[in-house]
Amino acid sequence: MAMQMTIIGLGQIGASIGLALSVHKKEIVRVGHDRQVETARRAEKIGAVDKIALNLHRAVEDADIILLAIPVDEIRDVLQLIAQDLKEEAVILDTSSCMETVSAWATAMLPPKRFFVTLTPSLNPDHLFETQRGIAAARADLFQKSLMVITCPPGTDQSAIKLAADLAALLGAAPLFANAREFDGMTAATRLLPCLCSAALINATCNQPGWQEGRKLAGRAYAWGTQAVEDFDAAATPSQSFLFNREHVLRVLDNLHTALTELRDAVAAQDASQLDDLLQQALQQRRAWLNQRVSNDYGNLIPSPEMPRSGEALGRLLGIRPRQKEKK
Repeated sequence: MAMQMTIIGLGQIGASIGLALSVHKKEIVRVGHDRQVETARRAEKIGAVDKIALNLHRAVEDADIILLAIPVDEIRDVLQLIAQDLKEEAVILDTSSCMETVSAWATAMLPPKRFFVTLTPSLNPDHLFETQRGIAAARADLFQKSLMVITCPPGTDQSAIKLAADLAALLGAAPLFANAREFDGMTAATRLLPCLCSAALINATCNQPGWQEGRKLAGRAYAWGTQAVEDFDAAATPSQSFLFNREHVLRVLDNLHTALTELRDAVAAQDASQLDDLLQQALQQRRAWLNQRVSNDYGNLIPSPEMPRSGEALGRLLGIRPRQKEKK
C-alpha cells in the first residue's frame, strides 16, 4: 500500500521535492496544497504532485508525511489548523530555517504520537546562481550534491528521525544532524545576514539624492549585491524570520558592523596596505568557500556520510510508513 505525502507549499522547495519523488509515484502518493490555487494547479501540471487538495484539512487527514514548505510566518497558523486532523504516527517535516522557534510551536500544538522533524535543505551547487523564484525554479535535482540539516525536539521518535534521513537520501542529499540552536546560528550568518546586507545596500543608495543618476550606472555588482532581498518576497511578514532568530541575528549584525568599521577605518586613514589585505582576505575566503561548495567537498569540516542507493533508502522509508490507522 502506498504512503501519502502531503506537500503544503508548492514553491521552489515543495515542488522540487515532489518532482524528485516522481520516480517513486507507485510507492508514494504526492498530494499538493498551496494557498495560491494557480500555483497548485501548475504543480500538478508539471508532475510535482499526483493530485491537489484545495481544502487544507482534507489534504492532511490521511497523510503519513506532511511536508511544510512555506514561509516561517505562516507555519504557526498552519500547525494550529491541521493539528487535530493528523492521524497517529504522522510525521511533519518542516523545511524552514528557524528551527528553535518552529520546534517550540510544534511541541506545544501537536497532539501525542504526531512527530515533528525539521529537514532544511541546501541547494545543488549547479543551481546556486539561478535567479528564478517560486515554482518556476523547481528542479528535480535541486537537492543533489547537497546537505539537508535535520533537527528535532527532544524525545522525538527515532523512526521519524530515520524517515527524515532516508528522505534526504532519496532526494540526493546527505543528512547532517544538528541541534536547533546551532543551526539557527548558522542560518543567521549564511541566509539572514545576506538579506539584511542586501536591504541595507538598497536603502543606503536608493534614498540618496544622487540615485536619480546613479541608477543609470548600477550594473552587475549592484544587481548581485541586492539580489538576496528577493528571497523573502513570498513571506507576508518577512521581518518574522529575523525576529524569531533575534539573538543570532544581532550577533552576526555586530560582526558585520565590525568588518565594515575595519574597511571604513582603512579608507579614512588612506591605508592602502590594510585595505588591500582586507579585500584579498575576502576574495581568497570566498574562492575557498565556493570551490568547496561546488565540489561538495569540505574535507574534515563537515562529514559526508555514505549515501545509500536510492532503492535502499526507499525500502527503509517504506519500512517505517505507512502505519495502519488504529481500529475504533
